Amino acid sequence: MARSADAISHAQFLTPNLMNRSFWIIALINIINSLSFTILIPTIYQYGREFNLSDIETSFLFAIFSIAQFFATPIIGKLSDRFGRRPLLIISLAGTVVGNFLAGTAPNASVLFLARFLDGITGGNISVAQAVISDVTTPENRAKGFGIFGASLGLGFVMGPVLSLVAQQRSLGTAFLVSAVFAAIALVITIFFLPETLPERSEERVNIFDLGLQDLITGLTFPKLGILFIINLCVGTTFTLFTFAFQPYYLKVLHQDNKSLTLLFLAIGVVGVIVQIQGVKIMTRYLSLVKILFLGLFFRSLSFVLMPIIPDIYFFLIISTIFSLFNSLVQPMISTLISLNTSPEEQGRMSGLNASYLSAANGIGPIIAGLMVNQDRPETYGYPLYLAGIFTFIVLYFAIRQRRKYTPKLAVQ
Repeated sequence: MARSADAISHAQFLTPNLMNRSFWIIALINIINSLSFTILIPTIYQYGREFNLSDIETSFLFAIFSIAQFFATPIIGKLSDRFGRRPLLIISLAGTVVGNFLAGTAPNASVLFLARFLDGITGGNISVAQAVISDVTTPENRAKGFGIFGASLGLGFVMGPVLSLVAQQRSLGTAFLVSAVFAAIALVITIFFLPETLPERSEERVNIFDLGLQDLITGLTFPKLGILFIINLCVGTTFTLFTFAFQPYYLKVLHQDNKSLTLLFLAIGVVGVIVQIQGVKIMTRYLSLVKILFLGLFFRSLSFVLMPIIPDIYFFLIISTIFSLFNSLVQPMISTLISLNTSPEEQGRMSGLNASYLSAANGIGPIIAGLMVNQDRPETYGYPLYLAGIFTFIVLYFAIRQRRKYTPKLAVQ
C-alpha cells in the first residue's frame, strides 16, 4: 500500500507542471506515431497485391506484424517497468523507422515480410505510451487522459489518410517511406523532450529471453484484469476481421477506388476524434465507463452485421458513419478500466500484456478472414463482416454478464 500511495502522490505532484508537459508530449508523440501507422492502412492491401500476393498471403502480411508484436510487447512492458518508459519507447520507435524504410524499398515479397516482422517485434510503443499516461494521471482523471490519448491516435486517422493519398500519387511504397519519416520525428522528440515518468522502477530482474508466455496464460486468470483481457482479445479479433475484409469489400464489391477508400478513412478518423475529445468527456458525466463500453460494443456489432447486407455505396457510408461514432468509445474504455484495476508499479507490465493480447487478436483476425474469402467470388468479402458482428454481440453479452467482476468502485455511477 505504501508503494501505491507513493506512486499516486508522485502523479499528483506532477499535476501542475511535469504531468502537463509529459502528458502533452506523449500525446504529440502518439499523434506522430499514429500518423506513421495510419498512412499505411489504406495502402497495405493494395501494396501486397503489387507483389502478386493472393488474399490469403496478404492476410499473412497483415498478421505477421501483429504476431511479432504479440511476443514482443509483454517483454517491452516489463522492461519499461524495470528500466523506464523512455528508453523502451526509443527502441520501439527506432524499429518502426527501420522496418518501414525496408518495406518501402523492398525489392521482393520476402523483404516486405521481413520488414513487417521487424516493425512488429519492436512495436511496443503504444503500450509504453499508455503506461506513461498511467504514470502521470491520477485515477480520477485517467478516463479523460485515455480519452485524449485515444483522440491523439484519432488525429493520426484524420491526417494519415490525407498524407497517404499524397504519397500514393508517386507509389504505394512511398507511403511506407513517409511513415518512416514520421516515426523518425517521434523518435527525435522522445530523445530530446520526453522526461522519464516512471515513479518507481520495479526491482524484479527481467530475463529478455523470457517471451512471457506464462504471463500471457496466467494473465487471463488475474482477478478483474483477466476478464478485461479476454474482452479485449475478442474485441480485437472482431475488429481485425473487419479491417481485413473492409478494403477488398469496398474495392471489389462496391466497385470504388483506392482514392475514395482513403477519403473514407479520413472521414471515419474525423468523427472518431470528435467523439474522443468531446464525446467521452460528456458521456462520463452521465454514464459509467462500463455502460459507455457496452454502448460502443453494441453499435460496433450492429454496424458490422449491417454493412454487407445491401451492396450499395450510400448505404455503406451511412453505416460507416454510425460505426465511426461509437467504435471510438471501445478501446479508451477498456484501457481505462484495465488501468484503474492495476497498481501503479504494474502499469507497464499490464499495458504490455494488454497490448500483446490485442496483437494476438490482430494476428488471428486477418488469417480467419483470409480463409473465408475467395477472390473469384467477391460476395465472400462480406462474410468476415457478418462473423465480426455476430462475435461482437457474443462479447457484449459476456461483458454484461461479468461486469461486477471488473468494475472498479471509481467507475461505478
